[in-house]
Amino acid sequence: MRIPKELPDHLETAPFTWQEALDAGVSRQRWRHHGLDSPSRGIRSPAADQVMELSLTVRPYTVITPFSAASHATAFVLWEFPGFLPGSHEPVIHISRPDTMAIPRRKGVVGHAGQFFEDEITHHDGLLITSRPRTWLDCARKMSIDEITVLADHLLRAPRPEFEGRSDPYCTREDLETMLHRHKGTPGIRKARLALEQARIGADSAPETRLRLALERAGLPQTELNRPTQLGSGVVRQPDLSCPEFRVAIEYEGEGHSDPAQIVRDIDREEDFSRARWILVRISKRHMKNDARPAVSKVRNALTGQGWTPK
Repeated sequence: MRIPKELPDHLETAPFTWQEALDAGVSRQRWRHHGLDSPSRGIRSPAADQVMELSLTVRPYTVITPFSAASHATAFVLWEFPGFLPGSHEPVIHISRPDTMAIPRRKGVVGHAGQFFEDEITHHDGLLITSRPRTWLDCARKMSIDEITVLADHLLRAPRPEFEGRSDPYCTREDLETMLHRHKGTPGIRKARLALEQARIGADSAPETRLRLALERAGLPQTELNRPTQLGSGVVRQPDLSCPEFRVAIEYEGEGHSDPAQIVRDIDREEDFSRARWILVRISKRHMKNDARPAVSKVRNALTGQGWTPK
């Protein structure tokens, strides 16, 4: 069996287009070799079973289709958005282009066309992609109002520079309002409007947002989000949610709280609240089942024990 000529180094590890192969001196015979996978016309991949970053897989589709960008569910995953979007893990690629051009149609692609302003397309991980605010609106059609809110909270939250290496939020409320104003009538816009109305700055994770929404929906007092709380001389804690008026703090504890070192820190934290005569309510994934009813019940009991009465 004749061994095919090796590809140039930069084509060995990621999919590429015919034009890129031609520019690199790849022969037509090598392009047609059965050792290369053909995910879509005009695109080759060095190995069908090779696991690659999504951005590398998507890039040639945006290159070979003029004036196109990764969008919708694909942009959702590339931006590492939290929350649940149906279909976001399906093995198809979503790309968009202006509505003055034909909708992209090719194997492995879900094509979209729409009106795009200049600031709604950007570069990320080496490819063109819809901006975070535009992706938020594009995905709203298939998301519930609460999940759109989860995403809005994520975009609006103030980052922690010491951990994230950035000091500005991904978006401002005005950025998201601009999307709603620009694209009146787009599918999902009514849900997006309702979600933005209930979005708040301060939640650090999707579970925190879902918990906040469940508590609000149950008629419990509005909570402060990640507010530094003075518990004693030199003792400051920052619970996920809190009701200072009733001295109730609420923490959502993910899987990381099973780590032995974290368990010790959690005990110290709970003792700090107890000494200050606060109640610390610890919520886990199991409390969020059945529309978070167990979590709501647990928080309600703590509030009533601290003097709160329903209106």
